[in-house]
Amino acid sequence: MLMIKVETIIKPTEDPVKVRKAVENVFTGEIIVTNIGDGYKKIEGFSTSLDSLTALYNLIHIEQIIPAARSYLLKGTKGNTIKFMLHKQAAYMKKISFVDSDRESPLGAIKFTIESQDPMRIIDWLTSMRHKH
Repeated sequence: MLMIKVETIIKPTEDPVKVRKAVENVFTGEIIVTNIGDGYKKIEGFSTSLDSLTALYNLIHIEQIIPAARSYLLKGTKGNTIKFMLHKQAAYMKKISFVDSDRESPLGAIKFTIESQDPMRIIDWLTSMRHKH
């Protein structure tokens, strides 16, 4: 069983198209945008396929941040769940920047929650030296 959830808030001052693009640069699953009131929207992405993380995999490898990415993913693993956050503006620029809290990403972070029977397999795949399933 694999369940991947991605979420971020679109603030009234942000361009919804740009925020959606930021999410799509790191996640290729199904994306839903909902209004949550006062001009705020929420983007949520869902997937049950590791392939939806291929964009994230590619950026981690292009930027050669494999050890740092592995460290963040391991730190965010509890039981069968991996949680981590990415800087929204960096993701829009097709860069990976892990953050520890929403405050480090002025417009809010992109939050990932990955549930898997074998979270180490996911981490190993995302931070491997060559692509394998």
